[in-house]
Amino acid sequence: MTELLTDVARSGGDEPTRQPVDFCRLDDAIVRYVRPGDAVHVMMGHSRWSALVRELARQHWGKPSEFTLIMASLSSLGAVLFRAGCLKKVVTVYSGDSFPVFTPNPVFQEAYASGVVEVENWSFLTYIQRLRAAATGVPAVVTGSVRDSSMTENDAYEEVDTTFGRVGLVAPLVPDVTLVHAAVADRQGNLAIAPPMFEGVVGALASRRGVIATVEKVVDDLRPWSSMVRIPAHRVLGIVEAPFGAHPGGVFPGPPGTQLPVQGYVEDIPFWVSAREATRSPDFDDWLREWILEPADHEAYLAKLGAARLEGLVRGAKGPAPVTAAARRDEPPTGAERAAVWLADLVARRVAETATDAVLAGAGLANLAAWVGVGRAKADGHQVALAAELGLWDYTPTPGDPFIFSFYNFPSSTMLLDTEQVLGNLINGRFFRSIACVGTAQIDRQGNINTTRIDGGPYLVGSGGGNDVITNADEVLVVGTMGRRRFVERCGYVTSPGRRVSAVVTDLGILTMEDGELVLSHVAPGPEPLADRVARVQEQCGWGLSVSPHLQELRAVTAADVEELRSFDPEGYFLGRARKRVSTTNSPNERKADVHTR
Repeated sequence: MTELLTDVARSGGDEPTRQPVDFCRLDDAIVRYVRPGDAVHVMMGHSRWSALVRELARQHWGKPSEFTLIMASLSSLGAVLFRAGCLKKVVTVYSGDSFPVFTPNPVFQEAYASGVVEVENWSFLTYIQRLRAAATGVPAVVTGSVRDSSMTENDAYEEVDTTFGRVGLVAPLVPDVTLVHAAVADRQGNLAIAPPMFEGVVGALASRRGVIATVEKVVDDLRPWSSMVRIPAHRVLGIVEAPFGAHPGGVFPGPPGTQLPVQGYVEDIPFWVSAREATRSPDFDDWLREWILEPADHEAYLAKLGAARLEGLVRGAKGPAPVTAAARRDEPPTGAERAAVWLADLVARRVAETATDAVLAGAGLANLAAWVGVGRAKADGHQVALAAELGLWDYTPTPGDPFIFSFYNFPSSTMLLDTEQVLGNLINGRFFRSIACVGTAQIDRQGNINTTRIDGGPYLVGSGGGNDVITNADEVLVVGTMGRRRFVERCGYVTSPGRRVSAVVTDLGILTMEDGELVLSHVAPGPEPLADRVARVQEQCGWGLSVSPHLQELRAVTAADVEELRSFDPEGYFLGRARKRVSTTNSPNERKADVHTR
């Protein structure tokens, strides 16, 4: 920690000389403002990609540029920079795929396993708090996250005894330059971005030299939208006017009545999925050549996408398409669906029993179950808010769209915020009672959760916001199908400590925390004798699972239960029913992008 603080103190002499903002071309922006060896921060708001990243990859392809990439969520397209060979280190929160499902990515796994790229893992809050320390010029920031996890081994984390008690500290994270896609700029160089903000703009304020931005449009005056001006001109180095510069991410112009003077567009889900599939294919280099290396500039990239596809993304921003996919009502429930139904029951019951203020769910199956459970609680008259780490508070999920980051959920939110406000001030706030619903790759008998890496095995994905909510929420409910690979004696890597885990809901029953250990408290119904059903759960558990003396039987899952779940995920991405491979020729605003998932 002492060495880190010394480095920050030395950085004071690297302050940029104030120059007028450079309105330039995309290639010139990278040439002029990014240097080999830089710590390059790719800022993530609801726009999750940038034409600047593609240009960075093109210009540094095959070069030993030794960048440190500071990027909260790499997603599939982060593999572009790995394949370019220009990275030496990644500081991140999540290294995996996001669309259509949240899964490990082989490109990241191979790079980390071989040591070609070093990875430094953080939780969402600690990642942001490190950037905040750099932006505000303090030697460290106090955090309530990470403690009792394996991330305490990071050099930039330390616990110290103070007169106020024992506290966790994170050291500043200082980028050299930040790349961002903003919606609008004015001619002075101020940047406007509509919420939700995800990681916020603190990284832009923390950068030693400043910000390079692509924008949809440059306007004369942003004062009518001053509430959405997030980055002041004196922090901006260069601006490139690049319509659709966030593709395959999107741009939300703001809620009706307060929109920025720009055309919005939704995320291009089929393109995200095609990128994911390409990273798993021997033809990945062909895909990279087609979409990254061969388009001479951003205009050529847009021409390759085609006007019809881009117009479809714009139409999509005006509202969700009708749900046309069949809900497959005649199919029996999968194991994942049974677990989700019982978790939804538990969420609704715990909200009623504890007067919970908010429920925040991780992505995927936990999210769908939370949607159903919170919906039932609200229908019963409970004032409980559904929250998402992207920056959504008290939102209503959109039928037919299972993605937690869906733009269609934004206008329904009571508040549009950022990750730090949702996770740090609300879900983990002192005067809010919260429930966290999460999934897991591994969980042990003490409830410790691992979503980062397997001892002697592959890298997984990292923490995301999981550590933050699991460490600090009042109650944690976990969901996952039962199996020895998931339920292990001991997690070799602890992404999130288990002390606040109260129950783990599976397709075979529910495990409840009793005296610091998970025990079988509820068993699934079935035609087999009770003893056989209990024995089956124990056989699928990686430790000697004890049975509660108050063992109960769960209710049967009904067709109505399954139909309610499938109304949010009609293609079965997270419910264990998607069987077809993705068609990358679908219109970008269609919901029909079937994919094979595990």
